[in-house]
Amino acid sequence: MPLPTGDVIGILADNLRLRKSVLPVPRKVAIKWTEGLDLPHGGETVLYTGMMYQLVPYIEGLVKVERRLGDSWLAKWTGLGRRVNRLINISAFMAHPSAKERAFYDQVPINVTHLLRQAGVEFGCLYEDDLYTGALAYDLGADEALQEHAKRVHAVFRKHGVKNVITIDPHTTNMLRSVYPGVLEGYDVQIRSYLEVLAESDLIPKVELAGEVAFHDSCVFARSENVVREPRELLEKAGMTIMEPENAGKFTWCCGGPVESLYPEKAAANARKRVAQLREAAPDGVTMCPMCFVNLSGAADGDMRFQDISHYLRQAYAP
Repeated sequence: MPLPTGDVIGILADNLRLRKSVLPVPRKVAIKWTEGLDLPHGGETVLYTGMMYQLVPYIEGLVKVERRLGDSWLAKWTGLGRRVNRLINISAFMAHPSAKERAFYDQVPINVTHLLRQAGVEFGCLYEDDLYTGALAYDLGADEALQEHAKRVHAVFRKHGVKNVITIDPHTTNMLRSVYPGVLEGYDVQIRSYLEVLAESDLIPKVELAGEVAFHDSCVFARSENVVREPRELLEKAGMTIMEPENAGKFTWCCGGPVESLYPEKAAANARKRVAQLREAAPDGVTMCPMCFVNLSGAADGDMRFQDISHYLRQAYAP
């Protein structure tokens, strides 16, 4: 059974308020992907990860622990756990992904960096100031914690003179482009996904790809940000054949996130249904969101292969 919903949301909101993320990750780990890339520190245009891909292996570990706790007598002590967490970050003891797991997800911002450079885009990075945007707090209705955190992120942009932000995932895009303007005064930062930036460039494939992929649209990209055409154009230009599953584009079927942190079993059931739809279209699937990738890959259980879209785009445009 799931852990008490109120206490879980409370822990996540407390973490955002006290530690700048719903699931704090050591800063050294969060910015390890930047090593060797020689990205300028700050600037008017920055690549912003929002820490979403870096968080995924920790979220996976946390969900596994929640499942075990939900089926044990310890579940009734979740309220006490929240009080303790305000003093000591207990979530740090609940997830310990390996260096290999972390490196796997770090590859996405590395891919994006090479793609943007190949497209001739000049940009920097905020390194330790590249903060989580509060997407999960927003999804779960922790409005007070979100507003406080949004002010913190906006202050970081002002500190570094940031005017244009290039995002990597749909949740960070949505928060910075559509949610923040509604909760912040004087917010005028321009936000675009790297997929939009690449689609607008004259980037030419250096390697022609081949094969079919079942295309999974992110709910947030397709319904909230209208990022539907650009990723398809980039893949097709690279030589891939896109196979559309049942429920595509603005009518896409959810991968099960973000409720995996509250109702992991329900999220898994939703993911399995989506995998079945995608598997009917092609044996390989492509995602554009870290939550979609991890939920669908887990539900497929080896029966279907998934790749982040940056994997294919890097192969074609910036090998």
